[in-house]
Amino acid sequence: MTCTATGATLRVEGLCWGPRPGLKLVDSMDFAVEAGSRLAILGPNGAGKTSLLRCLYRAVQPNAGRIEVDGVDLWSISAREAARTIAVVLQEMPGDFPFSVRDVVMMGRIPRREGLNGWTDTDRERVQHALSHLDLAHLAGRQFSTLSGGEKQRVLIARALAQEPRIIILDEPTNHLDIRHQLEILELLQTLKLTIVSTLHDINLAADFATDVAIVTAGRLTAFGTPEDVLSLRALSSAFGVTATAHAAGSARFSFSLPRQGSIS
Repeated sequence: MTCTATGATLRVEGLCWGPRPGLKLVDSMDFAVEAGSRLAILGPNGAGKTSLLRCLYRAVQPNAGRIEVDGVDLWSISAREAARTIAVVLQEMPGDFPFSVRDVVMMGRIPRREGLNGWTDTDRERVQHALSHLDLAHLAGRQFSTLSGGEKQRVLIARALAQEPRIIILDEPTNHLDIRHQLEILELLQTLKLTIVSTLHDINLAADFATDVAIVTAGRLTAFGTPEDVLSLRALSSAFGVTATAHAAGSARFSFSLPRQGSIS
């Protein structure tokens, strides 16, 4: 079964956010991604990547600027409508609770539930669709807490898919996974026709996965564009304070080492 939902355009203009006056964790950001694009946000720890995501999924309201989804200000719509448009998969795994895989995925239907009515045939159909698309149907009755890290991550993505969003935002979806499960998660995301926004640590994985790349340093957007345009040796060396080396001339595969003093300009 294939996913038939389509993505939405996302535009950020003059975005600023900080927890208190004088401290900006997101500073004057401007960028746009087309519907169905996959944006990878890269940058060192503490650069403001997670703060940017929190603005994008309405966990915090920007101090200045504007976020538009298909030309509509994200803060002009209700929280319920926002949850129907944007789904989120965070780094933190839910704790040990007595829910089955199907129960967890069904939670994605809450923004579309009407009043106190029970689950509808449409809800059950959308959940089954998400379970099938993420190859989880055989695990539907299992306790979530008994799953491996890779299986849990697929369940959380299935829950997001069950929301029927147009944008999925993920904070380090490959964190704590071995390389096989990292590749499986990113390949699954690539099968979706939705707009994907994700922070990633692994630059080589980002180069293979993303249609667009943003580099964030000290709360500012320092580069934005295609992986071929953005992932240059100079940009990576400058952003991360390392010496970047391409595996081959013009390659988007990199290795990194600590710089010799004065080698990064």
